[in-house]
Amino acid sequence: MNKQNRRAFLQVSTVALASGLGPVAALRGGVTADDLVSNLSVAQVAPTVPANEGKQPLRLGLILGIGRDPHDAIAKVHDLGFPTCQAFLEEIDPVLAGRLREALNKYQIEVTSLVVGGPGREVWDFYGGPLTIGLVPRETREARIAHIKKASDFAKQCGIAAVQTHCGFIPENPNDPVYKETVTAMRDVAGYCKRNGQNFRYETGQETPIALVRAIQDVGLDNQGVNFDLANLILYGKANPVDAIELLGPYVQGIHAKDGLWPTNPKELGQEVPIGKGKVDFPRIIGRLKELNYRGAVTIEREISGPQQVEDVRAAKAYLEKLIG
Repeated sequence: MNKQNRRAFLQVSTVALASGLGPVAALRGGVTADDLVSNLSVAQVAPTVPANEGKQPLRLGLILGIGRDPHDAIAKVHDLGFPTCQAFLEEIDPVLAGRLREALNKYQIEVTSLVVGGPGREVWDFYGGPLTIGLVPRETREARIAHIKKASDFAKQCGIAAVQTHCGFIPENPNDPVYKETVTAMRDVAGYCKRNGQNFRYETGQETPIALVRAIQDVGLDNQGVNFDLANLILYGKANPVDAIELLGPYVQGIHAKDGLWPTNPKELGQEVPIGKGKVDFPRIIGRLKELNYRGAVTIEREISGPQQVEDVRAAKAYLEKLIG
């Protein structure tokens, strides 16, 4: 995220919706995702998500915070015409589980993943980010492991098949002690989710695609997947998503449809912009997802608030529907 806390963004997103409704090297070497799949062991390839069986592939969705009123939040997803969503919940309150289940049943909305952040301060930039985001920082690691496990229990109550988070700035050097500690933490939470019958998904952004794949393989569990945030790879200057999909493709279980511009100042992230206004090549990405037989959702994320957010979400939905067909 750019210059704002994800939790704060998702909270204002819910309000805004309410008011608005009143890697490269593999590619250069000629390696395709199909080649990568054929060369990976079963444990290294993200498993088929049972929740996708019998459902339309590339179905659209929206990411939003459900706040204290799941009925209101899920109603907005329904009114905007989305069959799916990714749900962010700042405080894991078991009391909300029943309300969320009721809302999902009422509006027939599928939650494709429960998105987890915190606890504690998270700064979405190049300087504060390495110190505060995800499972990498030592100071907050144990609290966040516990928070993710609590979220997994909540997701199990709601019948949500996946839990999702940012791991943070995973070190490129696999000999770095912080890398090894992070892999141990990833294994801990992924294993907990596995015991709850869930997949655990890492959202792309702060790490390079090759560092993320290395960590996934070092964790070694078969319930890991990737939420492929198309713009984050650009905003953080980590990879072109068209190239990155050739490496991440076997692991992709979720998509964040978002657009952005490359960083021009080495001290600041790139700028997130409306879909179609940035550097993400959506026609090529959607086409490649079809070739890879991707069966999951394509979840729109727009990191602003207010009426313009709603208009941009509607425009993105119309644009993506034409590409998906």
